Amino acid sequence: MSATPQRPGRMRRLTFGAVAVAATAGALAAAALPAGADSGDRHGGGYHHKPSRTVDVQLLSFNDLHGNLEPPAGSAGTVTEKQADGTTKVIPAGGVEYLATSLRKARVDHPYSVTAAGGDMVGASPLLSGLFHDEPTIEALNKLKLDVSAVGNHEFDEGAVELARLQNGGCHPVEGCYEQGKEFEGADFPYLAANVTKEKTGRPVLAPYTVWKKNGVKIGFIGVTLEGTPDIVTANGVKGLKFHDEIETVNKYAKKLDRMGVKSIVALIHEGGSPASTAYNYDCDSPGAGDGISGPIVDIAKGITPKVDALVTGHTHQAYVCTVPDPSGRPRMVTSASSYGKLYTDTTLTYDRRTKDIVRTSVKSANHVVTRDQEKAADMTSLIERWNKLAAPIAGRPQGFISADINGRGSTAPEKPLGDLIADAQLEGLAPADKGGAQLALMNPGGIRSDLVYKASGSEGDGVVTYGEAFTVQPFTNMMNVVDLTGAQLITTLQQQVSGSNEASPKILQVSKGFTYTLDLTKTGAARIVDGSVKLNGAAIDPAKTYRVAVNEFLAGGGDGFTVLKEHKNKLVGASDLELFNAYLAAHSTASAPIAPPAADRITVVK
Repeated sequence: MSATPQRPGRMRRLTFGAVAVAATAGALAAAALPAGADSGDRHGGGYHHKPSRTVDVQLLSFNDLHGNLEPPAGSAGTVTEKQADGTTKVIPAGGVEYLATSLRKARVDHPYSVTAAGGDMVGASPLLSGLFHDEPTIEALNKLKLDVSAVGNHEFDEGAVELARLQNGGCHPVEGCYEQGKEFEGADFPYLAANVTKEKTGRPVLAPYTVWKKNGVKIGFIGVTLEGTPDIVTANGVKGLKFHDEIETVNKYAKKLDRMGVKSIVALIHEGGSPASTAYNYDCDSPGAGDGISGPIVDIAKGITPKVDALVTGHTHQAYVCTVPDPSGRPRMVTSASSYGKLYTDTTLTYDRRTKDIVRTSVKSANHVVTRDQEKAADMTSLIERWNKLAAPIAGRPQGFISADINGRGSTAPEKPLGDLIADAQLEGLAPADKGGAQLALMNPGGIRSDLVYKASGSEGDGVVTYGEAFTVQPFTNMMNVVDLTGAQLITTLQQQVSGSNEASPKILQVSKGFTYTLDLTKTGAARIVDGSVKLNGAAIDPAKTYRVAVNEFLAGGGDGFTVLKEHKNKLVGASDLELFNAYLAAHSTASAPIAPPAADRITVVK
């Protein structure tokens, strides 16, 4: 047992939700005491007059922060706003200094206020947080007074044991404590993982639910991540875990909460959809809009028991505030606040003290922009400065030069300029015979987390790419593999981009120079890959021939629905994707001869 003194109030963190389940060797310590424990009065002051029958509870929510403590760069740091005249306006948004100010202002005059998150608070984070295994983000969320969060798929990037450390505290098992005399204290809020269980025991890895209480008002929260998490996380991250159906799990725990007398329930679901408009203030429920959103969350929402009063969602990084009918046909609020802390959702839940339930017809909700023209929260500024000082020796190192923005995450095209650049870096680094003899490289689009922005940030010069910026683009540090694939398997890989689990939301792989094909979006399924169009250096791919292909370890394991890639042979493990990317930047650019954005002309798209 550690002799390290605990901070005042530390035990409060251990009073949320149900009992957590221990991982191998006891590393996954209990995250909470028995379910139904009071989560405390986190916000607002008490009132001594006789309460009215109903009380408005403010639910503030956000999702998919991904450790973006500083304002996201480029197009990743903007939101689109629909104007009264039908035009749109792009607004710079995000940054935890501004998010803190926004949430604190929103809570004013709301004595009943609870703040919840829809998962992916950490993982795929910029260097400021990712370099320190997301301890800075957990600290920031504590300062934001986050009350509860669902786990997302990225909470499992480093495995269940590391997730338990983020919940319960303790310094990193390998790297130790980052600041002398300071031990990481973990999250003040419970992470909920109702549909994630240990294979050996069948018990949840973290608390499945928690109950927020204030002056007799009780609201239950159930948290789940998407059932398909194993398809989008490395095998090591989900080893020993099982991920269950979202609807069945939420309904199970909603029934349990109901039996406990908790009639007001909110589901935090790390799965989402896509609205018909990219404007954050699009009216999902306008005449003719239908459900207003499409995608997996629609069927999930329609299947979740009417006992649940509202759904806070995420994962797709979209902005929407929509009603979707529950199984009884009653409209129910479903929300998502984009990503990276650019928006927050303010939902009013009218609580009936007599029935202990939410008056569903009174639920109101809206997304609000976290603008950068407001005052920064001083405590968040101090937090960022403290961690930036620790990161500075690494973060500021120049890696290369670019002549203009090279868009990755911010590009809406199937082929992204930054995707081409990354694939070229992987091919070049792994083409030598002693490095694997790669003939082409494939890069998953979800692994490109940002843009490379030309405009200077901080003290660097315009066009300089620092280690911190390169890390933000490729934060997973996936090890690269060079594998044997037949031409037939290679063609099947391309077809799996637009068929099977990827048919509704295609995942277009980024390809290295010399590899070309035609993508016909007027067709459906695998037929979208035009027969005979797949070529390498001008020669048609031979289905019977074997090719050496560079992919990261995530893709090699069949991630993102590319199951055929698991059939590879003769694997050689090479350097990390980030190492290859930085080496390519250094080898191909100088201040006087920077890298220009690639033409993105390898995939011919027919619309």
